[in-house]
Amino acid sequence: MRMLDIERLDGAALGTDPCVYVHVPGFIRSEALAAINRDYPDIRERGNFPPEDLQYGSAFAELLVELGSPELKAAFERKFGIDLQHNPLQLTARKYVDESDSGLHNDSRTKVVTVLIYFNERWEQAGGKLRLTRNEHDFANYAVECEPREGNLLAFVRSATSFHGYLPCSGERRSIQMYWVKPKREQRDTSHAGSMIKKLKRFLKRG
Repeated sequence: MRMLDIERLDGAALGTDPCVYVHVPGFIRSEALAAINRDYPDIRERGNFPPEDLQYGSAFAELLVELGSPELKAAFERKFGIDLQHNPLQLTARKYVDESDSGLHNDSRTKVVTVLIYFNERWEQAGGKLRLTRNEHDFANYAVECEPREGNLLAFVRSATSFHGYLPCSGERRSIQMYWVKPKREQRDTSHAGSMIKKLKRFLKRG
C-alpha cells in the first residue's frame, strides 16, 4: 500500500494493559503525509465529520480507499486475533479542537475496534496527546501515550477498561477516527435489552 505502512503495524508490539491495543508511530508513510495534509478536508469548525459531508483532494481520497481496504482490515484481524468479517466500518475526520473537547471516556458497546490516526506535521502543546488510562478519572495513570502528529496510530479493542482521552488543548489537531462496529441487528438487540432493563429498574423502584 502506498500510504499505509502495514508492515510497521504487523511488527508493532501488542499491549494488553489496560486493554488490548497497538501503538504504531509513523503508520502513515512520511512521503505521503505532506500530500494528505495538502488535500485534507476544508473543515472550519469543531466536530467529527463523515467523508460524504466533506470536500477534499485526491491524496486524501486515496487515503480513504486504503483505510477501507480488505488488506487493512485483515491486518487488524491478525494483530488483535479477532474476526471483523461481519463488522461494518465507520470513519470520520476532524480538524479543530478546543479545551472543552478533552477528558476521559470509554467508547460505546456498539464499537468493536477503534483506530485513531493523526496528521499534524508537528505538535508542540502539552495537552492533546491521546492516552489509554487505567481508569476513567486519572490522566496520570496511563499505559501508553500517542502524540497527535506525523501519521501516528493508536488502535484498541473496545472493552470495559478501554478508557482514553487527552488533556486540554486547542487549535488544529488533524485526525481520523475509525470504528469497526457490531452488526446492525446486534446493535438493535442490545439497545432493546438495555431499554427493557431500564424499564424493569423503574418498575422495581416504584414497587
